[in-house]
Amino acid sequence: MVKNSLRVVVLAYLAMLLVIPVSIVVYHAFNAGIGPVIDALTTPAALHAFQITAVVTFYAVLANTVFGVVTALLLVRYRFPGKRILNALIDLPLAVSPVIVGLALVLVYGRTTGTGRALADVGINIIFSIPGMVIATVFVCIPLVVRAVAPVLEEIGDEQEQAAATLGAGGWQTFRRITLPAIRGALAYGVVLALARSLGEYGAIAVVSGRLVGRTQTVTLFVQERYQNFDQRAAYASAVVLVVTAIVALLISRALRPKELVR
Repeated sequence: MVKNSLRVVVLAYLAMLLVIPVSIVVYHAFNAGIGPVIDALTTPAALHAFQITAVVTFYAVLANTVFGVVTALLLVRYRFPGKRILNALIDLPLAVSPVIVGLALVLVYGRTTGTGRALADVGINIIFSIPGMVIATVFVCIPLVVRAVAPVLEEIGDEQEQAAATLGAGGWQTFRRITLPAIRGALAYGVVLALARSLGEYGAIAVVSGRLVGRTQTVTLFVQERYQNFDQRAAYASAVVLVVTAIVALLISRALRPKELVR
């Protein structure tokens, strides 16, 4: 009896907060057929928003993949002063609001700051441009690859790596032939999570991008801008694309999730 009651409560909770709202968005997107949805998604503004999102996501995921693997190896394979502090800092993006992250980046790299002016003098603009959006997205995704790879590195140990080093293998050769195949599933899992998180980022992007239509507008910003300007068809259609992408990423991540991460 208690088990069934708890199940009903959980399902009702998920339905009210997730299933029903998403279903309403999908309904409003397709209530006039698929033609208007396609038209809304193929406007120059929508296509540009998807293009900007793809560029930002690509570089953010690439940076987080490299950083995540290197950091996981550092935390698992080595002992050094400040290791606990670094381990705690990895989870900082989970505790800090993305809006605060965006504000901090503006205060550091804004065009009125010393760093911002110095970079602008050599032709590099961070705030209100793609680099700033990438940095903001990288920050919010930092823990995902690290926390996916580190437990697997701990599980497999370093015996095979030490054996390879004893036989004369170099560091890169050992990583490519032994470490990488062992963490491949966990790495793919973390990359998919970072991809989904990057595609849906809003708070930090909204601050550092300036929300410039046709220049720094991602899909999430496009959804808000279109909805506020009463172009609800475009807003709903773009939101559905994000929802479908999130669902696909979730299914892929569940399929790739290593057994070591399943509880």
